[in-house]
Amino acid sequence: MSRLRVYEKAADIAALNLVLEPSEPPAAGPDQAVVEIRSAGVNPSDVKATLGAMPHAVWPRTPGRDWAGVVVDGPADLKGQEVWGSGGELGIRRDGTHATHLLVERAQVRRKPGPVSLLEAGAVGVPFITAYEGLRRAGLPKSGDVVLVLGANGKVGQATTQIATMLGAQVFGVERTREAYAGHASGPVRMIGAAEEDLAKVVREESGGHGADIVFNTVGSPYFDKANEAMALKGRQIFISTLDRSVPFDIMAFYRGQRTYVGVDTLGLDGRECAEILDALAPGFERRDLRPFPVLDHAVYSLEHAKDAYAAVLSGARDRTVLKP
Repeated sequence: MSRLRVYEKAADIAALNLVLEPSEPPAAGPDQAVVEIRSAGVNPSDVKATLGAMPHAVWPRTPGRDWAGVVVDGPADLKGQEVWGSGGELGIRRDGTHATHLLVERAQVRRKPGPVSLLEAGAVGVPFITAYEGLRRAGLPKSGDVVLVLGANGKVGQATTQIATMLGAQVFGVERTREAYAGHASGPVRMIGAAEEDLAKVVREESGGHGADIVFNTVGSPYFDKANEAMALKGRQIFISTLDRSVPFDIMAFYRGQRTYVGVDTLGLDGRECAEILDALAPGFERRDLRPFPVLDHAVYSLEHAKDAYAAVLSGARDRTVLKP
C-alpha cells in the first residue's frame, strides 16, 4: 500500500511537501471494509486543507474526500463489489482517499450505479453531494419551479442544474460573461451573462413575473444583491461559498419577502451522511437522468504526480481532476 502524506502546512503549492510513502495495508474489523481505490477526485477543499486553510484539520494526514474502488476485505456480500463514497471528515479529521487503499465503516460504503464507470464515480462526490444537500435543505424543487444557479458552469452549479432539471424545474444559469451551459441537463437551461444582462430582470421577465423559487448561489457576495432582487415570494437562497464575509442585509425585504437563507458546508457531513445522499442520487444515475462529469485523459494523474493535480485544481481547472492509483 502507498499513500500521499502531508506533514505540515505550506505557504503555497510550490512549497507543499507532498510525500508518497509506503504503509501497512489496513485490515477490516467488524462492520468495516477495505477499498482498493481506483479513482479519487481532487477537490478545491482537498488542496486548501493541505495548505492549512482548514483550521480543524489534523496533521499529518492523507488528503482526499471522494473515492471509488473495489472492496478487497470486509463483509462477504461486499467483497469484489465496485463501490463509491465521500466524507467531510476524510482528509480533514482523519486520513483520506489519496492512497491505494481506504479503510471505512460498512455504513459509508455504497455500490456504485452501473452506468457510472469507476473512474467517473470517484469524481461525483463533493459537487453532487453539495448540490443535493443544498436543495434538500431548501426544499427540493418541484415541476414548474424556477431555479436560478449562480456559477452554473462550475461543478456544483452543473450538479445543481442536473438535479433541478431532472425534477422538472425551469433553470436559469449565470456566469460572469454569456456562455453556453457546459454540462448535462434534462431540460433547457437559459444562460445569463451577468456583465451584459440584468439577471434579476431576465429571470422575472422570463418567468412571467414570478422570480426564482430557489437561488443556488455558489459564488456568494458578488451576486447577493441581484440574487435577492430575482427571488420570488417565499424564495430560498443557498450559500456554499463567498468572497466577502460581510454584505449589506435588508431585514425588511427579507421578512416581507418571506425568504429563507440556507448555508451549506459539506465538510460537516460524515461518510455515513454522504452515503445516504448518494442513495438518493443513485436512481437518477441508474436512469441516466443524472450523468457523471466527463473525466478527460489530461485530468487523470497518478499518485506520483499528485502535486501537479493539486496545482491544476488550485489554479481553477474546469475539468474534474482525478487521481488514479
